[in-house]
Amino acid sequence: MFVSNEGPILHADLDAFYASVEQRDDPRLRGRPVIVGGGVVLAASYEAKACGVRTAMGGGLARRLCPQAIVVPPRMAAYSAASKAVFEVFGQTTPLVEGLSIDEAFLDVGGLRRIAGTPTEIARTLRADVAEQVRLPITVGVARTKFLAKVASGVAKPDGLLVVPHDGELDFLHPLPVERLWGVGRVTAEKLRTRGITTVGQVARLDETSLVAMLGKASGRHLHALAHNRDPRPVQVGRRRRSMGAQRALGRRQRSPGELDAMVAGLADKLARRLRAAHRVCRTVVLRLRFGDFTRVTRSHTIAEATDHTETILGTARILLAAALPTIEREGLTLIGLALTNLDNDGAVQLALPFDERSGSALDSTLDTVRDRFGSAAVTRATLLGRDPGISVPLLPD
Repeated sequence: MFVSNEGPILHADLDAFYASVEQRDDPRLRGRPVIVGGGVVLAASYEAKACGVRTAMGGGLARRLCPQAIVVPPRMAAYSAASKAVFEVFGQTTPLVEGLSIDEAFLDVGGLRRIAGTPTEIARTLRADVAEQVRLPITVGVARTKFLAKVASGVAKPDGLLVVPHDGELDFLHPLPVERLWGVGRVTAEKLRTRGITTVGQVARLDETSLVAMLGKASGRHLHALAHNRDPRPVQVGRRRRSMGAQRALGRRQRSPGELDAMVAGLADKLARRLRAAHRVCRTVVLRLRFGDFTRVTRSHTIAEATDHTETILGTARILLAAALPTIEREGLTLIGLALTNLDNDGAVQLALPFDERSGSALDSTLDTVRDRFGSAAVTRATLLGRDPGISVPLLPD
């Protein structure tokens, strides 16, 4: 009996997606540093990244780092069309596709050996099909687990293919820096590095109790499992979101409390409408902030009853923002975001709404109907008139 040494899971990730679409559509940009977005960097080509330009960086700093860069305005319709075309290629490859965002997905190709070849052969064909049909570079990682496939694609970038065989998993994983572990951000990495833990292998040599004492129960157990490549999650087709989020990158300019409140209102309007369109309700509102020194914090509040009511969500977000204002005024703010979590289907929770929320929900429904018919800008808050609404980023279906 033949036993494969290759994992069945592919992680496919388009390279510098927005910038690659711009380079594809304008031959003059190919091979040159490209920045998408002027005030704040939405995406940077690898030529611009080589100069130190990063996503969400202020436009002024990006141009100082890479004065030869070409700055282009975002074209969200073009990115949505490219994403749709790439996902069509994914669907032609295997019916088992789990989209993570508009430019990346997991694919399970474990049952296709007789008709399509080994996972490595399928990954090569996938990359060639995307290059031919969509004319974009894509990197693919192949491994036994979703976690390791994603790590492999990250190591293989840009425009690469990396296969991690079963008998070489820990040899590949353990020399990597701790930041490669899924869920290790700046704060967790600093906690580990201050204790002399810089590689995944060093994390793996710690027992779970030590990691829990260092990082907390959830993070400690999570990282202990990943450091040993324990990740039983299957590729899930049609998996519904566990959260919905939206954010605004702000650059370095100081923002007044009124400006920040208007941004939060705009984000709440957008997310509540998405929630209702997906026939879902939320229980928890999360405020995400990135300060001037690029440290990040989140603040959250769980509502007593699940809701899709705009004003309830916005009121909760405003409470969280008010509590954070002293720190914002002291540290400055470069990004503000809002997320709705603890989602459920709207029919799964029977709401006994107070009168003001029932009437508010009726207003929400009326406004949704108007916006569906005449466009999202047909009705807006008075506080948002004349303000930059920010960029509507393409998303996978909710």
